[in-house]
Amino acid sequence: MQNRNKRIAIIGAGISGLVAAKVLEENGFSAVIYEKTDRAGGRLKTDIVEGFQMDQGFQVLLDAYPMAKKHLDFSKLKLQKFIPGAVIYNKSNKYTLGDPIRNISLLRSTLTSNIGNLSDKFKIVRLSIALRRKSIDQIFEETETTTKAFLETYGFSEGMINLFFKPFFAGIFLEPFLETSSRMFQFVFKMFGEGSATLPIGGIAAIPEQLLASLSATKIQYNVSVKDLSENKLTLDNGTEIEFDYAIIATEPRFKNSYTNQLNWKRCDTLYFTSSNRDISKPLIGLIADEDALINNIFYHTSLGMDVKTEEELLSVTVVKQHNLSNAELVEKVQQDLNTYCGINNLHFLKHYAISKALPDKKNIKNKTTTQEITMNKNTFLAGDYLLNGSLNAAMASGEHAALALISTMKI
Repeated sequence: MQNRNKRIAIIGAGISGLVAAKVLEENGFSAVIYEKTDRAGGRLKTDIVEGFQMDQGFQVLLDAYPMAKKHLDFSKLKLQKFIPGAVIYNKSNKYTLGDPIRNISLLRSTLTSNIGNLSDKFKIVRLSIALRRKSIDQIFEETETTTKAFLETYGFSEGMINLFFKPFFAGIFLEPFLETSSRMFQFVFKMFGEGSATLPIGGIAAIPEQLLASLSATKIQYNVSVKDLSENKLTLDNGTEIEFDYAIIATEPRFKNSYTNQLNWKRCDTLYFTSSNRDISKPLIGLIADEDALINNIFYHTSLGMDVKTEEELLSVTVVKQHNLSNAELVEKVQQDLNTYCGINNLHFLKHYAISKALPDKKNIKNKTTTQEITMNKNTFLAGDYLLNGSLNAAMASGEHAALALISTMKI
């Protein structure tokens, strides 16, 4: 028998914290979430600026994520699908490359593009088929190397790696050298092959908003920062002390003994502009393959359906390379790059998001953790994608695991 009247605290209303609260409620428990900002979502937030709907950083939901299928209602999110491909800008030329198996309109442009050779394109199909046959657990049990080393070993040409894989996955992994784990590459490639990249019609924040709406017994306190915690007590920044019986720390590791390893972060810049027309008419990501360019990828958000309707086009630009530019200098440099490498000009700058903690930067990534690994002490558990791998799927899995581990300890 379990005592369902225990006081449960969750620190952080990001995806891990919200899923943990959801799982607790599904098992008859309720919690109080302490969130230091004014809204839920963690790194998944959407703003309305000058009438435009802008996510805080260019993000997508891969609808093949197992945890997303489990915890989200896709129909209510009204997912808008990207076309499975990309427009590649290289040396003043523009090529379209994609998956003709899922979108036949991409067949001719893919076969005739100068990105890679015919053997590369067959290897992509072969890799996709091979990863469909691998389970996610099998992928994360493989020997870890870098993404670049994996692609080279698989036999992809230097041109294919530099002109397609590097800019495409730099935008996902937020690092320009393909140093990210080969396990993560295979997992993400598998998810792309088995589903679609999507965005909710209301923006990426619709995901935490849906999770939040599913909670009926959970209480959330916003603008509350937890400074410290002991075995049974939270201490807030204002000195208030709150007693609890069990807790889940669903934030980055910032408490003593909450995580034994130093956590590093990947950063990026996302800049939004408006224009009177789209250089890419369909919902395809644009990749800038020139090594001298600072910008990495672009996307016209108005090529997808959005809750907010506008007359002008909305363009996001992502920068993953390190730089020391001021805000004004970065805006100017990005506009120069858009003109030089993409032929895109006559833009109106809207907003710059400098995201210092965009993704956890870790090695030896995994798909599962043991209960021992997430147990801080007998009544406090850890949650967050940093414990597994930098993905929405991992954030959800981690929150679920922490809640179930907590429940299993609450026996009289």
